[in-house]
Formats: sequence, structure tokens, C-alpha cells
Amino acid sequence: MRTGTLIMVIGVCMFISGLVMFYSVEIGQKDQMLRVVKNTGTFVGLSGMGVTLAGILLHLINRNGPQVEENFDI
Repeated sequence: MRTGTLIMVIGVCMFISGLVMFYSVEIGQKDQMLRVVKNTGTFVGLSGMGVTLAGILLHLINRNGPQVEENFDI
């Protein structure tokens, strides 16, 4: 598997796990541990978006472009 594709998959997994952590805790919880899980979910989800974007950019940079053929028929 190419590097860009692997990083995209890792980023999507991070984003999904961040969503699960964020939405598994109800709003307004008083328990400190649940608030830490919710805040960690926010951080992991946002980081996952950045990692996914980095993977997309790596994929676009590393793909092979068309070969330029110059024909100078004079």
C-alpha cells in the first residue's frame, strides 16, 4: 500500500474513534474522567482530520503525472 493511502486510512480511523469518544459522553457530565474522554475525543477527531488531509496531499504529490512529449516538426 502506498504511503499516502495508508496515512489517509489512519486519519479516517482517528477521526471515527474521536467521534465515538466525543459522542459517547453526554453533555454536562460532572465526572472528571468522562470530561477527559470527551476532550480527548475532540483532540483525536481534529487530529484525524489533519492526518487525513496530509495523506490526501501526499497521495496527490506522489502520483505519476503524464509524460510530456514535445514534437517539434518544422
